[in-house]
Amino acid sequence: MLVLLPPSEGKAAGGTGAPVDIGSLSLPGLADARRAVLDELVGLCSGDEQKAAEVLGLSPGLRGEIAKNAGLYGAPTAPAGEIYTGVLYDALELASLEGKARRAAERSLLVFSGLWGAVRIGDAIPSYRCSMGVKLPGLGALAAYWREPMARVLPEAAEGRLVLDLRSAAYAAAWKPKGELAERTVTVRVVQSRVVGGVEKRSVVSHFNKATKGRLVRDLLVSGAEPDRPAELAGALRELGYRVEGEPPAKPGRPWALDVVVTEL
Repeated sequence: MLVLLPPSEGKAAGGTGAPVDIGSLSLPGLADARRAVLDELVGLCSGDEQKAAEVLGLSPGLRGEIAKNAGLYGAPTAPAGEIYTGVLYDALELASLEGKARRAAERSLLVFSGLWGAVRIGDAIPSYRCSMGVKLPGLGALAAYWREPMARVLPEAAEGRLVLDLRSAAYAAAWKPKGELAERTVTVRVVQSRVVGGVEKRSVVSHFNKATKGRLVRDLLVSGAEPDRPAELAGALRELGYRVEGEPPAKPGRPWALDVVVTEL
């Protein structure tokens, strides 16, 4: 199984590893594109601070991120699984995974990134600030920029595997599985169910959607589940105690869409 995750906007500071070696990162077919984005980002943040803040969408309280970006070539690194923080990663608790669960995480998890395209949790990267929604002056909108290199590299990485796509819309725009691969892809929506006046009412949750997805991935890793098809994934989640709803897509070449229904957030 290949699990596609969004990054976190905020990143852990620090790291003690050597500066990033783009050639050593997973998915080496993305190396040239990564260098181009890194060059552009460092150049932008080494120049006019106000322009960099506007391009990156940074508030005054986040201006320190500009200097951090400007020094990315020499910045210390840490495994991506330690760099990414936030609600989803807090619930996923990567640091506490051991044995088979840890190896499964290193093999299965792929974190999408405006700067790196996508990385595995063991890849050594520095802390940075650059979302997929950014439009860099020389490269344009990053989601559009990444589509061509992703279309070349990701199908091979996903070959023969079920794809569990938990990305947010901005990161999903950088790569969409097609054809037979799309039929092996599952997207998940988290829906809250409440009973109001004796009638069930449902709403799509946003913030707590991240925590549910983090727990869901952790539970799959710890359980050792290895589903090959969307229906098997739905069954595995039900066995883990999740309330899952969804039917096969009406047309071929489309991903499955599953709802995970929760009553408490």
